[in-house]
Amino acid sequence: MQGENLVYLVHTDLAGVTRARAVQIADLQSRLRYGVGWVPANLALSAFGLLVPNPWGPLGDLRLLPDPQTEARVDLWDDAAPLHFFQCDIVETDGRIWHACPRGFLKAALADLRAETGLRMRSAFEHEFHLSGLEEHAGNSFSLERFRLAEAFVSTAMAALRQARAEPEVFMTEYGPAQFEVACRPASGVAGADRAVVIREVVREVARRQGRYASFSPLVTPKVVGNGVHIHFSLFDGEGRPVLHDAARPGGLSEIGGSFAAGVLRHLPALCALTAPSVISATRLAPHRWSAGFTTLGLQNREAAVRICPVVELLDDAAARQFHLEYRAADAAACPHLCLGAMVRAGLAGIREKLPAPPVFERDPFEVAADERERLGAHRLPETLAAALDALQADDEVRSWFPDDMWQCYLAHKRYEIEQLEGLDLDERCARYRPIY
Repeated sequence: MQGENLVYLVHTDLAGVTRARAVQIADLQSRLRYGVGWVPANLALSAFGLLVPNPWGPLGDLRLLPDPQTEARVDLWDDAAPLHFFQCDIVETDGRIWHACPRGFLKAALADLRAETGLRMRSAFEHEFHLSGLEEHAGNSFSLERFRLAEAFVSTAMAALRQARAEPEVFMTEYGPAQFEVACRPASGVAGADRAVVIREVVREVARRQGRYASFSPLVTPKVVGNGVHIHFSLFDGEGRPVLHDAARPGGLSEIGGSFAAGVLRHLPALCALTAPSVISATRLAPHRWSAGFTTLGLQNREAAVRICPVVELLDDAAARQFHLEYRAADAAACPHLCLGAMVRAGLAGIREKLPAPPVFERDPFEVAADERERLGAHRLPETLAAALDALQADDEVRSWFPDDMWQCYLAHKRYEIEQLEGLDLDERCARYRPIY
């Protein structure tokens, strides 16, 4: 017999973990207006469970206020209540968005992009993950057999994502054993990051219902390829016209698109502490792993941190409307809202300063001579989380994007993770992260 059908009011925090309160469905209308109680120190909950040092301690009261546009409901099981949730802003008790809310951070970045340039963003997060309990053998990468071995999971996950309004496009078997990738349609504004949360939570729910688990961890074991998050994005003007494409320029990237990409690459070492922020993330972001090893813009190049994606002539859609970029130095240890917000801020800085477009790499940057890479501005990404944090703290512009208490709390999160895993080998580090993400 099923219990009470509950509605979850959720928020994805600085640790990239989706926290929740549960309310009765009978109370939903009032909760949509008034939310539920929350406290500032909840933002200091670490990936490993304990509170990190933070500016708030036991003081203060906030609300989780649901956004009605984010409703996701999956009801596919006779023996379980629906998965039903709304994503929330963290707000003051009078309804103003709290200054340290990660979802509010993204909203403010998008608002500034629009106010300064008139531009709007559409984005889609592709997620890679590993599925437990799948019998595998050598040579099974990208195979039909893997799909059929996991048919009950894959077909149910697609149905669940569709029911949750995530608009799934493609489910893929991936290179690693028991590894999959799911891609959904792009969405406008904050909804792109909201959809990333839906993908993670719905896929995990389907796995749970089948006695499995899905891990989006950047590296589930040292012996397999890692899991990335690829953020595809495009920019449009106030009339809905795409602005990234100019066939006459290198790579087909417009002047304003080149400035946006240049801003992202200039701040990329610091961004890595926000977008690939676990102790094991840098292990995945290494040369020859088809992830992102250098601060490069690449044309259809999966070793580049920012990739110019292909235009498909088979499609009826015009090239300019298809044309978009992909940010590859990200994984699911990051909060999607913080991740996208930081990327928007970096790109906006590039537009504001009219930075010239970076050189377009059409080959593996690791195979370019070191002095030539240096001349072209292709620098190695931070090779540890500690190095990424050093780059973050050294970047005054990135520091200016954050209120002081949010900044200090985030640094405390990451220092705590480093401390917790100090002295452990890579196997043990992967094992700590695997069930969290």
